[in-house]
Amino acid sequence: MVSSLRRGREVWQCPLLSLLLLAAWEVGSGQLHYSVSEEAKHGTFVGRIAQDLGLELAELVPRLFRVASKDRGDLLEVNQQNGVLFVNSRIDREELCGRSAECSIHLEVIVDRPLQVFHVEVEVKDINDNPPVFSITVKTIRFPESRLLDSRFPLEGASDADIGVNALISYKLSSSEFFFLDIQTNDELSQSLFLVLRKSLDREETAEINLLLEATDGGKPELTGTVQILIKVLDVNDNEPTFAQSVYKVQLLENTTNGTLVVKLNASDADEGSNGEIVYSLSSDISSSVQTKFKIDNSSGEVRTKGKLDYEETKFYDIHVIASDKGTPSMSGHCKISVKLVDINDNTPEVSITSLSLPIQENAPLGTVIAFITVSDRDSGTNGQVTCTLMAHSPFKLLSTFKNYYSLVLDSALDRETIADYKLVVIARDGGSPSLWATASVSVEVADVNDNAPVFAQPEYTVFVKENNPPGCHIFTVSAQDADAQENALVSYSLVERRVGERALSSYVSVHAESGKVYALQPLDHEELELLQFQVSARDAGVPPLGSNVTLQVFVLDENDNAPKLLTPGVGGTGGVASELVPWSVGAGHVVAKVRAVDADSGYNAWLTYELQVAADGSRSPFRVGLYTGEVSTARSLDESDAPRQRLVVLVKDHGEPSLTATATVLLSLVERGQTPKASSRALAGAADPEMALVNVNVYLIIAICAVSSLLVLTLLLYMAFRCSVVPTEGACKPGKPRLVCSSAMGSWSYSQQRRQRVCSGEVPPKTDLMAFSPSLPQGPDSAEGQPLSESKYFGKVGF
Repeated sequence: MVSSLRRGREVWQCPLLSLLLLAAWEVGSGQLHYSVSEEAKHGTFVGRIAQDLGLELAELVPRLFRVASKDRGDLLEVNQQNGVLFVNSRIDREELCGRSAECSIHLEVIVDRPLQVFHVEVEVKDINDNPPVFSITVKTIRFPESRLLDSRFPLEGASDADIGVNALISYKLSSSEFFFLDIQTNDELSQSLFLVLRKSLDREETAEINLLLEATDGGKPELTGTVQILIKVLDVNDNEPTFAQSVYKVQLLENTTNGTLVVKLNASDADEGSNGEIVYSLSSDISSSVQTKFKIDNSSGEVRTKGKLDYEETKFYDIHVIASDKGTPSMSGHCKISVKLVDINDNTPEVSITSLSLPIQENAPLGTVIAFITVSDRDSGTNGQVTCTLMAHSPFKLLSTFKNYYSLVLDSALDRETIADYKLVVIARDGGSPSLWATASVSVEVADVNDNAPVFAQPEYTVFVKENNPPGCHIFTVSAQDADAQENALVSYSLVERRVGERALSSYVSVHAESGKVYALQPLDHEELELLQFQVSARDAGVPPLGSNVTLQVFVLDENDNAPKLLTPGVGGTGGVASELVPWSVGAGHVVAKVRAVDADSGYNAWLTYELQVAADGSRSPFRVGLYTGEVSTARSLDESDAPRQRLVVLVKDHGEPSLTATATVLLSLVERGQTPKASSRALAGAADPEMALVNVNVYLIIAICAVSSLLVLTLLLYMAFRCSVVPTEGACKPGKPRLVCSSAMGSWSYSQQRRQRVCSGEVPPKTDLMAFSPSLPQGPDSAEGQPLSESKYFGKVGF
């Protein structure tokens, strides 16, 4: 502060600048104060803003150091190289502030990176550049010769646009033996001038008197103004109208309506007749503003308003009224009406929002400055005191940084995915009664950051694909949604690579990075791989990227692509041939051979039936084959009409669409009992007592069925309990859905448990299919009695 004052004295002492500059920093207020005289030349030094604010000169240009003013931004300028504030254009204090006692230019010093704002107030000091001015150059006064000594005539004083000492006017009247000047000061420190008669007038001796009234202000150097007073001495009418008081003081509200009575004047005249009749009028030398705002009734003396009054435009009026009689010559009396306007709250506040820092990141720290807000009100006193608030609840608040200056700052955390844009309304309300208010809107956009990972609709998907699909076929589409925006929401997909057996997962399937479409790269084989379980990863393009995974379980559905395969000993492949010896003496229902076949498919596609093809000559064969067992047995007793060599063709057919078949040829030779081999004899012996053998077989079969069924039920119960209590993880293999397959009209049934495979580890356990067939064939006339289970056979289907 001392250095600033010292610099100010040095500038004042410099004859080239002829001004006083003062810089002071108010502790705790955050404002710089400088002063400069009006009419200072362009380039005149005002203050070192950068140095006084503690800013480095090297930072000024990179941080966009600049000065802004709401109304007078061109009067002062700052050098961005050295931070010096200087006069940029002519400063006229009277034009800037009128006759206001205080006159300042308010500046905002703004620097970016980070954003800071400082307030600078430059006081404009008055210099004596305006001389006193009279409203007219020649004032004519008619003075009757009969006026008494010490008669007083009011004079209109001069006005000075300056203030303070520069506007303190003293008056001097040229020497005269007839008149002298009387100066009176009223309560408002304004002066009333009176021309006082000191010597009786004699029109015959002196008809006219010329005086010069000189007004001198208190500035240095002094400036003067003059008005010539021409006094014409009149004869006759020797009594002038008089008012009860020389000055009438009136207060009016600025919103007074047009035609409102200000004051009713009542002048009196001691004369009689026309010399006592009074006419009222406004003085001819009053200002134009008074003439446009007030009027007077010539006969009644009522002074009323004319036009709209505005306290912010003019705070007081001086109205000079003349009361003239109708005598010859006419005489007049004078008074002054001092009208003081009272301010009312008729101006709404003004709101200005500047220096917006938008958009704001959704992870911005609390206290981040969003914008600067300036409010103002043209009213005075309480009516001009403005408070600023935000409408409704929002994660922002206003902080008062200086008188009528606010900062919009972040008050709570933001989430763009919840609200991406805030419409803030700033309310500025004054302290009047009733209060007036104004609003300003600002839109705050929230910028996205990558704080949301892509999310799938469900954690796991089940897909069914038929085997033998074409390579590259589309089997499924995964889709993940990201709540972020732009590149943070741009999702790409990829496989989570792992091994499936001895092969890589990417040799089976692929996923399109943009669309999420999953493709099978090669034909899938149900007999090789029933379940393919893998994960697809979704990653966004944010920095750093976020992601999540989804599990796909691809079940390969079986198609009928495997024909039945013959397993009967001695019968190999399609069209295989087996030879058997059959005694002539066997009865009906004797099993002479068995055709065994398996199908690598599953379900219906692996459900086999056996048929005996009709001979080419159409003859009826004495043999038949079990529809579901493949057992070749006698349909009746053999007789001599039967050919000694029988050639039977057995057709094995599955239930697929279309059905696939295989054929087996059984050659039977009919021989006498003694001609059969030893093994055949034992078989025939066993057949001789079929009932006992079947009973023993059935007992074992029933025991085996019960044991297997109990084990299966227990396994299913344990598996379901494990599934309900443990969350499935990668590598858990899912069983296929069991299907109940009903037979044809024959009434048999099949229960097929789909094969399972652990695709997570790559191990491939054996598959098992358990089939139970009960054909319940109708008994022919030659069928054996008491063998309900004789044609119920169970076989295990070997798989991989």
